[in-house]
Amino acid sequence: MDEYYQGEVPGVSDAGIEVSGLAKAYGKVVALESVSFTVAAGTVCGLLGPNGSGKTTTVSILSTALRPDEGSARVCGFDVVADAAAVRSVVGLAGQFAAVDANLSGRENLALIGRLSRLGRRSARERAGELLEGFGLTEAADRLVRTYSGGMRRRLDVAAALAHRPPVLFMDEPTAGLDPESRFALWEILRQLVAGGTTVLLTTQYLEEADALADQVVIIDAGRVVEVGTPTALKARVGAVVFSLGFTDDDAAAQAAGVLAGAGHRPERDGTALRVRAAGGSAALVGVLRALEGSAPEPTSVGVREPSLDDVFLALTGKAPVTPAGRDERKRGAA
Repeated sequence: MDEYYQGEVPGVSDAGIEVSGLAKAYGKVVALESVSFTVAAGTVCGLLGPNGSGKTTTVSILSTALRPDEGSARVCGFDVVADAAAVRSVVGLAGQFAAVDANLSGRENLALIGRLSRLGRRSARERAGELLEGFGLTEAADRLVRTYSGGMRRRLDVAAALAHRPPVLFMDEPTAGLDPESRFALWEILRQLVAGGTTVLLTTQYLEEADALADQVVIIDAGRVVEVGTPTALKARVGAVVFSLGFTDDDAAAQAAGVLAGAGHRPERDGTALRVRAAGGSAALVGVLRALEGSAPEPTSVGVREPSLDDVFLALTGKAPVTPAGRDERKRGAA
């Protein structure tokens, strides 16, 4: 998809995004406190954090929708406050909800956004055709968007964000609510964009998404950066392996957790299951099971796996991430 990218922006920094000491408060509520990170041009940065951690506020400042109270940020070398118009010319934004008009066709939406992006009438029509083809929407181009599936709407929304060929793309939870097939299709589109040189800042609570796409991960909690690194490096910091122990009930799991804690392990309990991280590899499982022997109920199941970004997230924030299934359950419960 390199035809969707306008190439290097002359005379600006090699860093796609530079954030230094950003702070933002709403009255007494602190949304961001001294947030700093850098995203290299042509890479994907996953911005992770629990609800209310400051992810959307960060994106709003970077896209010039909000002004920071303190600190600075630059996108393609342009200051988000002093050069706000220039920043808007080099970024595309795909938010949590589709920004396209359901009562227009896909082609009409993209042509309209092209015109709003100051493309000429003919250029806007041509650009719309390029994007429809590139995002697999040509057959549905002249259908009203209200007839599109959720996955098609999200693809159209990302296409709209690229109408003016921005070198930087902000994506705020772009796959929320999508089925797995649609999510994987959007992942492939993002990979192609980055291969063409686009810089992507991706906010998501789906940690497998960041693991699959991000070159760098920034984890924020309560408005502060708590860790920065590659997915591989972050996972290595929480241990070489993770043991998963299942028990018959909560009482058995609680008793086992107490025994393991007393033996020097650091179990993490989730209902009837325990997680134990070990830097010594799978051989450490013998010591875990021996610690339980005769002092707690035996586990009904034992699993060994490599750590995931979920483990990193839980270790750093103390909060379990929201998975696609978990989010669906939460929605059903509120209905």
